[in-house]
This record gives sequence, structure tokens and C-alpha cells, in this order.
Amino acid sequence: MSARTLPLLFLNLGGEMLYILDQRLRAQSIPGEKARKDEWTDVDRKRVMNDIITTMFNKKFMEELFKLQDLYSKKALRTVYDRLAHASIMRLNQASMDKLYDLMTMAFKYQVLLCPRPKDILLVTLNHLDAIKDFVRDSPGILNQVDETFRQLIETYSCLSDGEFQFIRQTLLIFFQDMHIRVSIFLKDKVQNSNGRFVLPISGPVPWGTEVPGLIRMFNRNGDEVKRTEFSTDGNYVTPQREGSFDLYGDRVLKLGTNMYSVSRPVETHMSGSSKNLASHAKENIAPNPLAKEELNFLARLLGGLEVKKPGGSETGFRLNLFTTDEEEEHAALTRPEELSYKVINIEATQEPGRRAELSRILGELEVAEPRPASSGKGEDLLALMDGL
Repeated sequence: MSARTLPLLFLNLGGEMLYILDQRLRAQSIPGEKARKDEWTDVDRKRVMNDIITTMFNKKFMEELFKLQDLYSKKALRTVYDRLAHASIMRLNQASMDKLYDLMTMAFKYQVLLCPRPKDILLVTLNHLDAIKDFVRDSPGILNQVDETFRQLIETYSCLSDGEFQFIRQTLLIFFQDMHIRVSIFLKDKVQNSNGRFVLPISGPVPWGTEVPGLIRMFNRNGDEVKRTEFSTDGNYVTPQREGSFDLYGDRVLKLGTNMYSVSRPVETHMSGSSKNLASHAKENIAPNPLAKEELNFLARLLGGLEVKKPGGSETGFRLNLFTTDEEEEHAALTRPEELSYKVINIEATQEPGRRAELSRILGELEVAEPRPASSGKGEDLLALMDGL
């Protein structure tokens, strides 16, 4: 497992989250002069986006994120995005948060699979950051935060070898390998099968620095070419015109990682049969995980820099629904397998006055919650746990 994968995973999933939230907030926004107190306006949308981006690119948070560390469990990473999504006045219930996370993960998984070469994962990340900068172009302070992460990303990854990027790509694919959520955009575009697996193209541009397949060269022991043999291919390959820019500003060429929700269309997620089977088998392995505390180590580093903004005074938090109707959201909440609801992590991290809690203190206070007896009737919701941090 590559110790340099976490920043790329976090930034790309965060970028996808912002794309989805922006699209849904725009769809539900009402003109300011016509909106009731409990309805979204464009001002609210910008506020939510600014709050989340400010939290996401917090300087101390980014410093911890870029430290060498392994990836941990999907549950632990999901907890970070629960906390991040609620870093503003916006509130998502469990079903909408599930759907949001499904869309985020499947979109980035598809992008990783389609990257022509491992190094292009960095171009995908830069595309996400370019779009995030556009979200906050009217907020210079937040824009500076994103630019600082941009520079740190280029400094950290531009010097890596092709082999190191291949190691990062393998780590990402291992992380995503059991996730087969069907997404309507992918199904309609016929890039995803009904079982949730992606259809990879056999045509298109070849990786930068390589040649179009169709020619075999043979060399003698002195390195001289002695023979050429041509063969036909089923795909229609082309040579890319230029390499994408890895600079702070420039043409990335690669379109993976850009906002696919810019064209308004409904997006639905459905669990494939294989994912349902994984959920049904989860009950067979309910013994406490002895590595649970180790898996939460990175949460200790990350959550110290995250704050959930609670509505102040008489202000109420706005609810965002990622489904078409409230009925669909309620149905999704009822039909979601219990094993896929993230209710077993209880993290206690206090903050000392005037400064953030130190990593050692947070580590000492990490606890994995024991399952409550069935007779208690108090199934704690993850959102309540995270709001209590």
C-alpha cells in the first residue's frame, strides 16, 4: 500500500462531493426575494460551498493529510466526509449522505480506471482543484487556501516516478475493488453494466509518450532493429496532441475529474447484487475488529482540524435532499441494509481553549463504541456522534 495515496483520495472524493452538492443546491434554490425562511437561496448555496471548502482546505488539516500514512477502512474515511458535509448550515439525513458517498466513490473509481497512465491521476486531481477554485473565485481568502494546497500537491507528487504512481493507482483500485454501486448517469451512457461494473473502452487516445498499437519491432543482440511486423487491432487508437499541464495554471488536456453534473440530469444510485450479498454476509463477521483503533489513527490526525458549524441563535440548519422527493429519501432509508449504516464509531476529541487538541491527546481519547444491547432501544445515529465532537 502506498503511503502517498490518502491526499489524492481525499481531494478527489472531496471534489466530487462539491460537484454533487453544488448541483443539488442549485436545483433546490429559490430566488431570494421569493424564498421562505426554510428554503434555499443562491446566497445559502454559496455560503455552504464556502464553509465546506474552508474546512476542507484548513491549513493544519492539510498538513496532517499530506503526512506519509496508510489508507484505512472505508468506514473511517466515510466518517470524515460525514463531518465535512456538515461543516456548514446544511444538514443531510442518513439516506442522502449514503447516496452522496456512493456517487462520490463511484465517480472517482471510474476516473481511476480510465486514466491512460498512472501519473494522470494527478491531472484528475488538478481538474478537481481547478473546479473548486472556480467555486470560490469571489472569496480571495478561501482561494488562497486552495492555491496553497495546489502548490503542496505539485511539490509532493510532480517528482514521483512512474512506478510510484503505479503503486498509488494499485492502492486506489484495491480500496474501490468491492464497490459496485449502479449510477444512472453511467448506466444511461452505457459505461456501467447492470451489475455495477464499469465498461472500459478499447479505443481512444493512448497514454502520452506511447505509440499507437499495431507494430512489433524485433532487435538483435546489438540493439539494431532487424524486423518489423504489423498487426490489426480492434480499437481505434489515436496519439494525444500534447501532455496535460501539471502547473498551477494550464490546460490539463485530460477531461477526467471535471464536473459531469454541469448538465442537469437526475442521478440515482442502486446497490448491485454483489454489494447486497456483501451486506448480507456482514452479519456473519460481527466480532470486534482488533485493528479498529489502528484504522482510526488517521481520523485522530484529520478530525482535529474539522469543526461542525452549528446554526447560531434562531438560525436553523437547512436540510438538503439528494433524492427527487422526500418519499424516495424515506424509502431509501428504510431499505438500506443495516450493515451499511455507519453507527459503530464513537470518537471523543476535545479542543483546548485557544488552540486545537494535540494529536497525542486525540489519540488517547479515541474509543470504539461497544454495540448497545438490543433491549436499550437507543440506536445512536452517526450524525449525532459526529456533531458531539
